[in-house]
Amino acid sequence: MITSPMKFATLAAFLTVPLILIAPQSAVAAGGGGGGGGGGGGDPYGSHYEAPTPSSPAQQQQGGKTTHKIKKPTKQSLFDDPIFREGYRTAYATIYEHNDYAAAIDQLHALGHDEHPNVANLIGYSYRKLGDYKQSQVWYERALKADPNHVLTWNYYGFWQIEQGNRDQAEFHLSRIAAICGTDCEEYRTLAAALEKPPGTSLVY
Repeated sequence: MITSPMKFATLAAFLTVPLILIAPQSAVAAGGGGGGGGGGGGDPYGSHYEAPTPSSPAQQQQGGKTTHKIKKPTKQSLFDDPIFREGYRTAYATIYEHNDYAAAIDQLHALGHDEHPNVANLIGYSYRKLGDYKQSQVWYERALKADPNHVLTWNYYGFWQIEQGNRDQAEFHLSRIAAICGTDCEEYRTLAAALEKPPGTSLVY
């Protein structure tokens, strides 16, 4: 027969096991966002993006020898850099709060990472708002080359297509968005709503 104190000890030990096994996890959101250009607002780093959690190089034992495997930095890891992150925030505010698109283009170039899809998309957006559709297209294409699934670029490039009268192309962009994030995401809903408007309607995005 188990005595009462032993029962309490056994119960206490049993209850603490799940707490030990469940390790806390932290998610680092980076995004790139409304800010990458999606939907004209929201997360300045863009929805549908997560920055990788910083980690030290993995160590492996091979024949008693310790080797280091170093992961190549990803584009999204740039948001772990406070200088890049703050510079991007500044450019984002210049665009969406001050509507100073020319200054924003300079600020984005100054980040030194034109190849990043969020950066390229915002440059494309800024050129579109300035009425330079040729340069805008160049940068939207550049963003999609860097990341073919960059849903925010498909969204903003879709508005570009509508403004240029290319509604069939905008429909294609809408289908790409649906394939990436479904029909309930903001990027799909805003572009679908724009396509429902009569041709020639002024778009706010």
